[in-house]
Amino acid sequence: MIYTVTFNPAIDYVVHLPGSLELDAVNRTVQEEYLFGGKGINVSSVLRALDCDNTALGFVAGPTGHWLETGLQAQGVKTDFIHLNQGVTRINVKIKATEETEINGMGPQIAEADMKQLYAKLDKLGEGDALVLAGSIPSCLSGDTYEKIMARLEGRGVRIVVDATRDLLVNVLKYKPFLIKPNNHELGEIFDRELTTDSEITACAALLQSRGARNVLVSMAGDGALLLDETGKTHRMGVPKGKVLNSVGAGDSMVAGFLAGYLQKGDYDWALRLGTAAGSATAFSLGLATREKIDSLLTEF
Repeated sequence: MIYTVTFNPAIDYVVHLPGSLELDAVNRTVQEEYLFGGKGINVSSVLRALDCDNTALGFVAGPTGHWLETGLQAQGVKTDFIHLNQGVTRINVKIKATEETEINGMGPQIAEADMKQLYAKLDKLGEGDALVLAGSIPSCLSGDTYEKIMARLEGRGVRIVVDATRDLLVNVLKYKPFLIKPNNHELGEIFDRELTTDSEITACAALLQSRGARNVLVSMAGDGALLLDETGKTHRMGVPKGKVLNSVGAGDSMVAGFLAGYLQKGDYDWALRLGTAAGSATAFSLGLATREKIDSLLTEF
């Protein structure tokens, strides 16, 4: 079974304006939609689209938390959320006008007792399971939360995927994650340099691998993706043709596609191909990738 963790999920309320956002004025929308989000939830949603059994873990609170939970379940996403007694699951307002503006909610406080409930769920994972840890850690939790989770699961045969930035990513390498997925800019930030060539990206990926990462998947937006697998082989994949409509969730979709592909065939070439198709399918859509969109893009590789 695959499990994802989203500490601070959100309902993204997306509004489209006909022109620029005008301050000190009433702005009227021409299109609206809402999306149930959070990086781990995005991964779960795309895994579900790929018919890959998984469960979304995390924390919800208040009426908005109930809306998010029932909405995901209506979409076929299995959830096992912890319900917090106080606060509300956040709403993020995404304004798409001539310029894009985001107002992200704060989210509820997660107490130590709430974390114990999450640890109890994670303690049930074992050989053959996979766990996706994606995104930042809320300020109410300690910055070493990912490390604590991975330390608890060490030696149990759980494949752990980490999609995070800077210290959050670097500090978990000692626990030998199955996969890490920085983008090329995030990889460069870790080493305080700008990466412009495949050889530079591969060299930095190899340094992270030497510190413990088994596989390093580097997403590169319109330039595709590069994978350095645990055997030391470098895989390179371009992107299919299409118009980018949405960058939100594309990296999460790549993680979902890669993990689904690897678990299907145990083949890194196929995993990278499916991951790239899934990431591109989201980038070319207003929402997350659908199975139909992913399948159509697979024919272009």
